[in-house]
Amino acid sequence: MSETNGIRKERSITTFIPFILLITVMLLIVFVFHVKKEGGDYVNKKINHRVSPTISHIAPDFTLPDIKENNVTLSELRGKVVFLNFWATWCVVCREDLPSMERLYQRFKDDDFEMLTINIDKSGRSGVESYMKELGLTFPVLIDSGGKVSRMYQITGVPETFIIGKNGEIVYKAIGPVEWTKEAWLNAFSNLINK
Repeated sequence: MSETNGIRKERSITTFIPFILLITVMLLIVFVFHVKKEGGDYVNKKINHRVSPTISHIAPDFTLPDIKENNVTLSELRGKVVFLNFWATWCVVCREDLPSMERLYQRFKDDDFEMLTINIDKSGRSGVESYMKELGLTFPVLIDSGGKVSRMYQITGVPETFIIGKNGEIVYKAIGPVEWTKEAWLNAFSNLINK
């Protein structure tokens, strides 16, 4: 008899498991809905400045010094296509990316095009100038040794590139090295510049 009671208790417990799971899921849904309804706007306002810039959004503005210690402000370049690239001297794949960026810069530097590269080395500009000379690079380099702008753009590594249209909107984002002087890229930049 006690064995039968044990089986009945086991069966009654197993019939309640789906019910318990259903109640748990429903409570979770109610909680999530409540947070979205009550706190969603507050949460979004609080963290909006930390959201990674995305395509079709205005690129976050910043001011950084270049390697000659002149300040450059992104918003002052409105009306130009801006190639914004984050890199570091210690980055092996950046070394592959930088020469094609130099060729792109030479191709469009006299047009409505600006290349801003942001070096994130912690040591600042000290090793950047010699590195640039070694690779024969002439494009503008801004220094973000404190990481302020790289945090603003929520970069995930280097190299990382944002292409910004004349109106200040991000039109493309690339993670990793790219051969920027392929015909498709040159045509894309020409189209953006001539809009």
